Amino acid sequence: MGAIRVHEFISLDSVIDTPSWTFEFGFDPRMGEAIGNAMTGSNAILLGRTTYEMFEPAWSPRTAEEDPGAPFMNDTMKYVVSSTLDKGTWRNSEIVGPYDAGVIRRLKERVPGGIYVSGSGTLVRAMLADGLVDELHLFVYPLTRGDGPKLFEGTPARKFTLAASEAYDNGVLYVRYHPAALA
Repeated sequence: MGAIRVHEFISLDSVIDTPSWTFEFGFDPRMGEAIGNAMTGSNAILLGRTTYEMFEPAWSPRTAEEDPGAPFMNDTMKYVVSSTLDKGTWRNSEIVGPYDAGVIRRLKERVPGGIYVSGSGTLVRAMLADGLVDELHLFVYPLTRGDGPKLFEGTPARKFTLAASEAYDNGVLYVRYHPAALA
C-alpha cells in the first residue's frame, strides 16, 4: 500500500502559495537531500491541477544534468486531480477526475511504495481533512505572509508526531511529521 508523502514550503503562519517568496533565503543543498528522501521509494506523484500546470512546463524540458530531480519528476507516473482537465500533456500523466477520497484511497492501495505530493494546496487540505496524508515534509521559512492560502485552513484538529527535524543556515527549518495514532 502506498503512503502519501506531502512536501510543502510553508511560512510561519502556514501560507503555502506559489513559493517565489522563498527565493531570498536561498536553497541549502541539505534541503535538496531532504526533498530527495521524501521522493525516495515513491512510485507515483499526485498533483492538483494548478500545480500540475505549473510543474509541467518547468520540469518537462529539464534533464538530469540540469537538475538531479528531473528524472523522478519526468519519468514517474503522475496522477492529477482535476475537474477541468481531460488529458495530461506531460508524459506519464493520468487525470483521475475531481477530488474523491475513495479514488485517492484506491490509488494508495494499488501503488506500491510512496506517493509524492508537492504543492497542490487544495488537494492536500482535502486529503488532510479525510485522513489520507501519511507524512508531512514541511520546510518552514522564517517569515509570516499574512494573506494567502493556509495549509490547515478548513481541516479538522489533528495531532502529529515529529519524525525528524533539521535547521539550515538560511533560517529554514525542516520538519517531518506523521499523523499521531488515534487513541
